Amino acid sequence: MPAYITLYKWTAKGMADIKASPERIKQAKALAEKLGGRAIGVWVTMGEYDIVAISEGPDDEMAAVHALTLGQGGNVTSQTLKAFSEEEFAQIVAKLP
Repeated sequence: MPAYITLYKWTAKGMADIKASPERIKQAKALAEKLGGRAIGVWVTMGEYDIVAISEGPDDEMAAVHALTLGQGGNVTSQTLKAFSEEEFAQIVAKLP
């Protein structure tokens, strides 16, 4: 399954209700499963981004639906990166002329 790295930032709304964040993280993981994917790991971080999540799902559409659904809640903004494993990367570069 394709892998995704998602970088989240809390919005002012998310910070105002920060104590609810652990439950929202559980809900986000459940949503990924409902959409046919799974969260590999979720970390709260210090620095430019507040949360880093690594997940996998059947396709880019699932990743987009997940990110947009969480964005609709207004608690986070996100940036999703499609990730390639070492093996996938080796297959990609093997196709280069």
